[in-house]
Amino acid sequence: MPKVNLNLTEVPIREKRLGSITGFAGTAGDLVNCSNSGCLKDGTRSFSQCMGCSSGNAFCQLSMIRDAAMVNHAPVGCAGDFFGFNFVYRVGQMERDLPPAIGRYFNTNIEEMDTVFGALSKLEKTIRLAYDRVKPNAIFVTTSCASGIIGEDVESVTDRMTNELGIPVVNCVCEGFRSKIWTSGFDAAYHSIVRKIVKPPQKRTNKVNIINFWGSDVFSKLLNRLGYEANYVVPFSTVSQLETISEAAATIQICPTLGTYMGAALEQVYGVPEIKAPMAYGIAGTDAWMRELGRVLDREDEIEEIIREERAAVLQKLEEYRAKLKGTTCYLTAGSAHGHALIALLSELGIEVQGAAIFHHDPIYDNESTAADMLDHTVKTYGDIKGYNVCNKQAYELVNILNRVRPDLMIARHGGMTLWGAKLGIPTLLIGDEHFSWGYQGLLNYAERILETLDNREFVTNLVKHSSMPYTKWWLEQDPYTFLGGNTHVKAY
Repeated sequence: MPKVNLNLTEVPIREKRLGSITGFAGTAGDLVNCSNSGCLKDGTRSFSQCMGCSSGNAFCQLSMIRDAAMVNHAPVGCAGDFFGFNFVYRVGQMERDLPPAIGRYFNTNIEEMDTVFGALSKLEKTIRLAYDRVKPNAIFVTTSCASGIIGEDVESVTDRMTNELGIPVVNCVCEGFRSKIWTSGFDAAYHSIVRKIVKPPQKRTNKVNIINFWGSDVFSKLLNRLGYEANYVVPFSTVSQLETISEAAATIQICPTLGTYMGAALEQVYGVPEIKAPMAYGIAGTDAWMRELGRVLDREDEIEEIIREERAAVLQKLEEYRAKLKGTTCYLTAGSAHGHALIALLSELGIEVQGAAIFHHDPIYDNESTAADMLDHTVKTYGDIKGYNVCNKQAYELVNILNRVRPDLMIARHGGMTLWGAKLGIPTLLIGDEHFSWGYQGLLNYAERILETLDNREFVTNLVKHSSMPYTKWWLEQDPYTFLGGNTHVKAY
């Protein structure tokens, strides 16, 4: 695996860097074995209904840096999701008790003639406009399929504008067509930050970087007790905060799917140790994660005391929830590592996970640590999961499977997937706060929400009566993996 190279304008995509895939059907154990033996191959779909866009994933991280501006070098249609990012940004500000502000997003409006004659003059003009209007402390330029296809030399413009404006103007190479793995966009965003924003350390601080989305603050209490300070990145950071993340005592990532590249970059380039352990979901995962944190921060005795206290605080209630949830079945759809973590959490609660549609699979992370492999940990701790599907949000496969499995509950991490369970009359739970299920208390949080969802079936029961499904009876009778070739280890349910 190539090491982090900040001399490169663009980070190698996950297919090449990590061997990541988007097509597989079998059991979770099959996938772990294929990953560990080095024989993993990507299954290809002869029909694809949709794909995630890595450009959008890059934008979702960079757009929430509080004093930076975004220039999307793209046709105006690529700016159609600006409102969604701004909404999440505003909600997150309230969650973190930050003063309200709208996002600073600009688009260069590449048109047909620009694809012939080039659009670099538009890019320069838009960068100047962004600087004049909002006076940011940095400007990030995200590329698009259009700018990539015509071969725009964005780096020459950003370098020139950096010198002209006296602030970092940073090129983020994230064209949607570059990768089938949507999370390659996260890597592109973090590469641009570490390459052009982060400065070499002048000292070591007591801060611990937490690479996260926009969830609630669940780390400050723990870290403060250990004598450290939580430093959330990248959403809601300032440019000056990002400049000094190389001085942190350690880096935590709430999801390796999100933070694998930045965690490895900070360790390899600047010596900031990354916490390499299973995610803190379920008792076993939380125990392992806490002990690794204690080891890295030299707080092992304190961590053991916290583990004893927190386990004692939840175990009795956890047994009560397990009794209530016994016999419940669930189907899950989510991003990679977070999905693996939720399987562990559901198994800890005594819920039978009948299957999962996980958006992609990384056989290894950038830190090359097998200890951080959440799927391997989950299979070894809780047993195999049948009906495991690596599926990049192909709704037609999900609906076919749900129609066959008919679980008591469906859990989705991404909002666009929740309606399919609901339209089949399956109670469906979406939790946007990725920290809601973190740690020992997270088990109780999720158990309570699951029971609430199961007790309130009226909405989905009525929805079935008044809605239709776009998929035909013919398709629902087919093998759900009809269009998936290779890497298929199971037949229809």
